[in-house]
Amino acid sequence: MKPAPFVWHRPSSLSEAAALLAEHAPEDGLVLAGGQSLIPAMALRVARPRHLIDINGVAALARIEAGEGRLRIGALVRHDDLRTAEVPGPLGALLRDVVRHIAHWPIRTRGTFCGSCCHADPAAEWPLVAVVLGATMIARSVRGERAIPAAEFFQGALTTALAADEILAAVDLPLLPDGTRHGFIEVSRRAGDFAQAMALAVLSPEGPRIGVGAVEPRPRRIASAEAAFDGTAACTDKVAMVAAAAISPMEDPEYRRALVRSSVARALAEALR
Repeated sequence: MKPAPFVWHRPSSLSEAAALLAEHAPEDGLVLAGGQSLIPAMALRVARPRHLIDINGVAALARIEAGEGRLRIGALVRHDDLRTAEVPGPLGALLRDVVRHIAHWPIRTRGTFCGSCCHADPAAEWPLVAVVLGATMIARSVRGERAIPAAEFFQGALTTALAADEILAAVDLPLLPDGTRHGFIEVSRRAGDFAQAMALAVLSPEGPRIGVGAVEPRPRRIASAEAAFDGTAACTDKVAMVAAAAISPMEDPEYRRALVRSSVARALAEALR
């Protein structure tokens, strides 16, 4: 199939893009960045936007900037950019580890970090990273700029806190302190398939952060699992069982809890190594 007719807009600045979206959002106007989810949906006519605001001409949105304790990832930063960019310290190592799990190479070279967050697929990797690390989502509209904590941004499957006239201009990830270690585990039937379960464990001097994705409508940290972690390898099975008990799977509850139990234990073991 082919997309339904639409009008293509190519703004050259973020302010122009925000103005266009404000004008056309009531007509199902949408933002186009990487297009790895939107374009297939349009081809199948699942999505039928009458206007596309293509932000690929806004060069300022393609930047990765580190400073003031955070890494700012612009709306046009591709997945693979986070593999090749010189992101400092443990955060760079974490991003390079996670990015290799995302779909396949052609998608990684075109899809974007912010686009993945906006799509809010429960099985996507970057939303889990954003929630576990405590990212701040920077939304922009003609009304100004709004900072949204990642834990509040993801509201459910394919649902976010963005208003119809807001663009996710950037995501701020906190730089991780020296000595931070991480483990990321993703379970899928084949490499590149949608994840059936994911676990991210981040062990830093500030304390543990443990989160799971792909099993519930949105990714989240598991506070009870973090509280059960005592800093030793001996507790990994206990922490994993606590995490598995805390989730409310969307489907196949026994199977998904088993995946979470295994994934969390493996992620912690990887971080402790």
